[in-house]
Amino acid sequence: MVNNQIIGDRDTRLPPLSPEDLAALRDNLREQRLFREEQLRQIATHPSRTDESIQRRSAAQTEVRVKLAASARMVLADVEAALDRIAEGRYGNCHLCRRAIDRERLVIVPQARYCARCQQVREAGR
Repeated sequence: MVNNQIIGDRDTRLPPLSPEDLAALRDNLREQRLFREEQLRQIATHPSRTDESIQRRSAAQTEVRVKLAASARMVLADVEAALDRIAEGRYGNCHLCRRAIDRERLVIVPQARYCARCQQVREAGR
């Protein structure tokens, strides 16, 4: 049971996304792509300093930048994949169970590949 709903008891026949929904989600994904591309540019152009004491402090900052860049690249790849699915007409279906992903989930996570139920199963298996 999740949020007082029994998993698997939901009606699996969700209405398809309207053209307006799809256009709004595509716009959101494009905005996310621009944001992540700019984030990666900023991380890549961060000035490096040569002073020894600054370098020691900078090591931790460098580690954070590396992790941020990796995360931004992962999200960017997910966003690009979602845009590809939209272009190919495959957007909005779970990669595991093939059922429609709830519109509300896509509004929150437009690059989602899995429905909420399958996402829970994947996370529980980690």
